[in-house]
Amino acid sequence: MEPKAVILVAGGKGLRMGADCPKQFLELSGKPVLMHSMEAFHQADPNMPIVLVLPVEHQAFWQDLCNKYAFRVPHVVANGGVNRFESVRNGLKWIQDAAFVAVHDGVRPLVSKALIDRCFDEAFRYGAVVPWIPVQESLRFLNETSCMAVDRERYRVVQTPQVFRTDWLREAYSQAYESCFTDDASVVERIGYTVHGVEGDIQNIKITRPVDLVLAAYYLKQKR
Repeated sequence: MEPKAVILVAGGKGLRMGADCPKQFLELSGKPVLMHSMEAFHQADPNMPIVLVLPVEHQAFWQDLCNKYAFRVPHVVANGGVNRFESVRNGLKWIQDAAFVAVHDGVRPLVSKALIDRCFDEAFRYGAVVPWIPVQESLRFLNETSCMAVDRERYRVVQTPQVFRTDWLREAYSQAYESCFTDDASVVERIGYTVHGVEGDIQNIKITRPVDLVLAAYYLKQKR
């Protein structure tokens, strides 16, 4: 049995980017964002199977990009669903013998080998982990009648890759979808498993807005 596999979810339309092209396909330092994300996992472990989840309507374009950039990282493509929950469930169908599986946002291109290894190592120990970073800004809680300051030390910003025992993740994604599922950890917790946190990486940013591409390019330049 292979110890590891990864599902990269790349179904976003990039509306907040204000671009015609989905954000996962925008060029970052010479190649599409998504290729950086996939290469990070391949370089961390060349034997790790990679499942890429893409909307059906994007798959031909992705193949054209692979040809254009001579992209040779081995992977299989699964069909995206109507939401992230369905997309991950579709990706799981392509996971065969791996004991642990990571789920990663395709638009987090700066994920490091150290973070990937740390998440898998802790998942081997606990069964389910998420990387997180401290909240840097002040927070306030809002409701219909009040606005109250809260202790930011009690909160964390959650990142990916989130790594789980494969049997736990399959069990979690066999349940019905609920609107409270904001990430894979929330799906796994819903059936009673405990999710542990590990130290994340402040450079592991998610490409959401145009300024994120600028920051990501800067981080890549510094790494090189």
